[in-house]
Amino acid sequence: MSFEQEWNQQKDRAAEEQPVRTQLNQTKNSSGHGKSGGADGDLVVRDGQLGKIGEMGRDLRGRLSTYGDHARQNTFDASIELFNDGLDTGSALTELHDAWNTKLQTLKEACAHISNHLDYTRSAHRKDEDKIVTGMTSIDGKRMSLSRIYEYIK
Repeated sequence: MSFEQEWNQQKDRAAEEQPVRTQLNQTKNSSGHGKSGGADGDLVVRDGQLGKIGEMGRDLRGRLSTYGDHARQNTFDASIELFNDGLDTGSALTELHDAWNTKLQTLKEACAHISNHLDYTRSAHRKDEDKIVTGMTSIDGKRMSLSRIYEYIK
């Protein structure tokens, strides 16, 4: 079978299947139809929700710093004593101690990164939204919402 024949078969099969559509800020209700999540169907980012998730990331980082480091010194002391007593377990415990600290630091950095990214996202979205609201109007001077812009594109 040539490439062109196979390509045409794939296109025909795709045309027969129900087309896939992207719906922003919508959920399906019990009847399976789309239900708009926003007042006019625009993509909505709730600043308070992003803020809460960012706070959760900061809180998790703080708790990891406190509780994740709780047994560090005792573990290190035990590994030194075992090593000094000539037991191989001391070396293994030191490796475990070091690996735990590396993983803990990575996890704390990931929480901080998520929190910082959400703060940045909130700020960037706010700036983008202000730019759209103040910069786009229709010919009759009305503000252009994202759903109205989409209607013009269709």
